[in-house]
Order: sequence, then structure tokens, then C-alpha cells
Amino acid sequence: MLLVVLDLAGIAVFAISGALAGVRARLDAFGIAVIGVTTALGGGIIRDVLLGAQPPTSLRDWRYLLVPIVTSLAVFWLHPQFAKLRRGVLLADAVGLGLFTVSGTATALAYGAPSYTACLIGMTAGIGGGALRDVLLREIPMVLRKEIYALAALAGGVVVVVGARLGFPAVPTAVAGAALIVTIRLIALWRRWNAPTARGIGT
Repeated sequence: MLLVVLDLAGIAVFAISGALAGVRARLDAFGIAVIGVTTALGGGIIRDVLLGAQPPTSLRDWRYLLVPIVTSLAVFWLHPQFAKLRRGVLLADAVGLGLFTVSGTATALAYGAPSYTACLIGMTAGIGGGALRDVLLREIPMVLRKEIYALAALAGGVVVVVGARLGFPAVPTAVAGAALIVTIRLIALWRRWNAPTARGIGT
């Protein structure tokens, strides 16, 4: 039940992020819904494919498709109100990253994946939907840019794995992992932390 709740919560906030990106790209209602659903479900589908879960969870449970569709259409109709909440959208994206990463990591552990594999799958689940969104919108994926994004997801995945291996309760461990991801992500945005980039390009 915990994994389902985390999944659906992450799906909703990522759908908001994707749908708003579609609004900024001036897509129509269908395009916005497609971008929202892709952002919301992409990471989970990648996770399930890597774990051999066939068909993916989002194709077996109607709630996984209904939530992002309804959320994306709500953003389409109410986007002026959502657009004013830029900080709220950044927070939603950070929360979505945290929820999806800990859910993906916990799911990988439940499938018996080794610790390092679970961390990588959790990170991939967290960043996968956003990467697909950016590719569809012809942008360089955020994870490949300077911002601290994937590293935050990986840190949270490590917390989940360590907590599971030490026998800590699942809920507090998941909350701690997600909180760490959100904290790192928001501090990175606030302090404008960036990963190193190559120097002297074009000179």
C-alpha cells in the first residue's frame, strides 16, 4: 500500500510539472495531456521494464492512468493560476523526484535487486519521466544540465537502501529518503549549486 500511495502522489505532482511545460510550449489540450502523462508515468515504466515487471504497473492499474490525465487537464483549464505558483511548481517537482525515487528504490528491493542496482533504478525512476518530457519538447534534459538533480535522487535512494538493510521501518525510511532529496534539490536551487562543467568550450 505504501508503494501505491507514493507512486500516485509522485504521478500527480509530476503530471503538474509536465502539463505546465506543455502550456509553456503552447501545446493544445491533447498535447498537454500527453506531456503530463509521459512525465508522470515515464519513470515508473522504465523502472518496471528494468525489473522485468510485465506489463508495467501503470498499464495494469487504471488509477495510474486516470490520475495524470485528470491532473493534466486540470492544469490546462487552470494554468493561469498554476503559472503564478512558480515556486510551488519547483517544490512539486522536487517532491515528485523524492517520491518517485524512494518508491522506485523500494520496489527494486522488493524484487530482490542488489543494493547498488536498487539505488540506480530508484534514481532512474525519479529522473526518467522528466527526461522524456524534455526530449519530447526538444530541450536538453534537466538531468544533463548543470543543476543538481540526479545526484539528489541518488542520495535519497542510498538512504532507502541503507535503512532497509539495517532493518529500519519502511515508512520512516521512505520519508527520510524523500526529505533528503527534496532538501538537496531546494537548497541547490536556492544557492544555485551546479555540477562542474567543461571549461574553455569554443575558445
